[in-house]
Amino acid sequence: MKELVVISGKGGTGKTSVVASFAALANNAVIVDCDVDAADLHLVLQPRTVQREDFTAGSKARIKPGHCTACGKCEELCRFDAIYFDGPGNGRLRKGDSPIFAARHGSSPTSRQSDRENWDSPRWTATGRVTKTFRVDTIACEGCGVCFDFCAENAIEFEPAVCGQWFISETRCGPMVHARLGIAAENSGKLVTQLRRAAQQVAARQKREVILCDGSPGIGCPVIASLTGASLALFVVEPTASGEHDFLRVAQLARQLGVPGIMAVNKSDLNDSATENLEALARERGIAVVGRIPYDRAVTEAQIARKSVVEASDGAAARAVRALWGETRTRLDQSAPAAVGGLVELAPER
Repeated sequence: MKELVVISGKGGTGKTSVVASFAALANNAVIVDCDVDAADLHLVLQPRTVQREDFTAGSKARIKPGHCTACGKCEELCRFDAIYFDGPGNGRLRKGDSPIFAARHGSSPTSRQSDRENWDSPRWTATGRVTKTFRVDTIACEGCGVCFDFCAENAIEFEPAVCGQWFISETRCGPMVHARLGIAAENSGKLVTQLRRAAQQVAARQKREVILCDGSPGIGCPVIASLTGASLALFVVEPTASGEHDFLRVAQLARQLGVPGIMAVNKSDLNDSATENLEALARERGIAVVGRIPYDRAVTEAQIARKSVVEASDGAAARAVRALWGETRTRLDQSAPAAVGGLVELAPER
């Protein structure tokens, strides 16, 4: 099978719009949204989920209140300020705060030291005697495990964290693999790898020849995970100074990963000289220029209608994207097969 990754050095260049159109034009393709930090391909393709799986990565600490003696060692050692004292009626308190301080709202002068002494005694709370305990802020927790290692009472659990979900869905353009990463969740590169492996297995199972990936923007971990082992990268760039800078970065990354690349300029007619300069830079680096897409309001109108531009229009942009797909498909057919290996075991489709 062949795997095309549509990529850009930054967000907003139009790569997702190009992928949506390619999905409508391609035959026998599996679609993957690798932009897990800000996924939006589903807005156009309207997938219907047929399989849903949790994505786990890293670990998070959790304090068991019934076992915690409130010695405060975990709070003392946590360098990420992710552990805080908690009790009835006091909300969420950070280091140096106490139920009494929160209840008073500064209505009477009290030193922070005496306030801390009151907090350390169960007799002094806003609502009466309580059992002290500590809790973990799961967003602030970095999963280092120091609190778990040093808790003398074994009151802390350290278990794999569910960071999001990934899906196999059906769309009008074929099967789609995509994900929803949790708020402030990390390991997006690992999730991208999970999606690509799942897509490879779907393609093998359904005998589909092409995988179309909407890659992550930039040059970070999710981009590396999007590109590694792909057959071909299509760089979608915009004719601006920042677009040139970002194109050079992502082109260098693809070269270091050994992935051949081609380039198309989106909104090319907004700055003819910048477009020509981008194309010259690409050719100097052995990157073929395979198309120009002019600015066209039909692209925005198609997105509002939740369609790709080739489905909603026969205007200048739609014609340019059709020609771009023809050139891209020819070069994809000439490229090496995608690196397939270490596929995940998936549950049966349901």
